[in-house]
Parts: sequence; structure tokens; C-alpha cells
Amino acid sequence: MDRLTSMAVFVRTVDLGSFAAAAAALDLSGPMVGKHVRFLEERLGVRLINRTTRRQNLTDFGRAYYERCRLVLAEADAADALAADQLSEPHGKLRVAMPAHFGRRCVAPILLQLAQTYPTLELDLSLSDRFADLAEDGYDLAIRTGELEDKTGVIARRLARQQMIVCASPSYLRKHGRPRRLEDLGKHQAIIYRRSGRVRPWLFPREGQPPVEITPANRVRLDDLDAIADAAAAGMGLAWLPSWLVRERVQAGALMQLLPGQPPFLYDCHAMWLQAPRLPLKIRLAVDALAAALPKLMT
Repeated sequence: MDRLTSMAVFVRTVDLGSFAAAAAALDLSGPMVGKHVRFLEERLGVRLINRTTRRQNLTDFGRAYYERCRLVLAEADAADALAADQLSEPHGKLRVAMPAHFGRRCVAPILLQLAQTYPTLELDLSLSDRFADLAEDGYDLAIRTGELEDKTGVIARRLARQQMIVCASPSYLRKHGRPRRLEDLGKHQAIIYRRSGRVRPWLFPREGQPPVEITPANRVRLDDLDAIADAAAAGMGLAWLPSWLVRERVQAGALMQLLPGQPPFLYDCHAMWLQAPRLPLKIRLAVDALAAALPKLMT
């Protein structure tokens, strides 16, 4: 017997609660449903369902095997759908939520290029640092940076890693000196990112240990990364920012990267979408395009 077919019969039997119901739904005889289940049990050498004349119950192993079978069948359906995807184009509206600056500078240009490639694809992009809820807000895709919450029913794929660097203007360094070590940061003023009333510490990786958290003295706090870079370039203090954001300022000499011997902290960037038996083509192509292009922008 075909193993995938038997898995599908077993899953439908569990979902519907009886052999008879599964037989009716699948247009099979009751004995044939039982034969598929026995085939799996004999192949595995473990009972999946305890059966009596009145009821049937999953064994502990049967319950775990059922969950695995659901995943296997969903992946098999997705694999079969690839052929159809190759012959079609993405169409309809793709709603994407993304952080404001990262989205505008890095994500949106990639998605706009994707829309140029596929004229039947519509884009509805939201650029905001507010965390959007995929289900409640109706987004197909959310781009997030930093740590993720473990959320049931949501799939996440890492797209790239942002390098966080400490920088300051030449005028500030001439006046206050250059920090050489992490310990020196406490002697300097800094411009701090604050969102929703919370001040975010600066993070520095350590081998085999949690990162060092440092919150330097500060009298300027902003919730806008570009504004922080502008304030740093104006000589207001040190800043801890993504390298992609300050690359042009560093190349122009408006900012200088500090602590060159200190490995940069890497902030992950993820794409997130709701779990479904089949990933829509428009989401898959968007995620693949971002995963291919974003890492090149992060160096």
C-alpha cells in the first residue's frame, strides 16, 4: 500500500472520529480504512488506535504520529503545488507590514522591484515601528527585526542580520576623545533610541555568554533612527546604529565608526506569515526575493 495514502486515511479517521465517517468522506469501504491503519501499525510495529466495538482512542504514540502525518501531508501538498506555481504568476494584493526606516531603505525597494517583474501583483505596504498582528490586522507578511515572540500558528524565516555599530562625529571626538574599549562608553554622552517609553540598551556580543548590556549616559532620546544619526553627525554624542543606516555618513566622513576591535551585535531580521497548508505564491516569491537581496545590503 502507498504510505502517504495510508497516512491521509489515518489523519482523516482521527479528524472525523471513526472509521465509518472516514470511509464515507473518502468514498472507501470501512474494511479498507481499517486496512490502511493496520498497514501503518504493522510497518511501525506500534499500535496507533485502540479500537473497541463502541469507541476508538489514539494511543500516546498515535497522537504524536498523527501530528507528524499532518505536517508530512501538508508538505507533500505544497510540493505538488510547486508545479502549478511555475506555470503561474503571483496576482492580487500583497499586504506587508515593516519597520519604518528598515522598510523604506531596505525592504520596500526589493518589493517594488518584484512588483515591476510581476505586473499582476499589487502591493499594500505599511511602514511603522508598531508591531502589526498578522491575523487581526490582515497582513500577508510582516518584517520584524530583533527578538521574536514565540507565537502559535506563525512561521518565521530569517532574512538577514543587521550589524550594530557605535559611531560619532569627528567634532564630538575632537572635543571628548575617542572610546577605545567598552568600559570607556560610560565616560561619554550618547543619543539613545527609545520606543514606547522604553530605553533600549546597547548590546555587545561575548563568546559563549549573553551579550553585554550598556546604557550610556544620555540627555537626548529619540524614537527615530535617522534622527539619531543626524544628532550624532551634529556632535551630540555617541550613537549605536545599524551599519546600513550610517554607511553613507561614514563614507562621507560625517560619522566615524568606533571600537573596531569589538565584534558587532547582529540584529536578526525575519519575515513572518500565518501558517497554512499551502504558502501562497505571492508570499513565497516576496520572502525569497528579500532573503536573496537583504544580506547584500547589511554588509
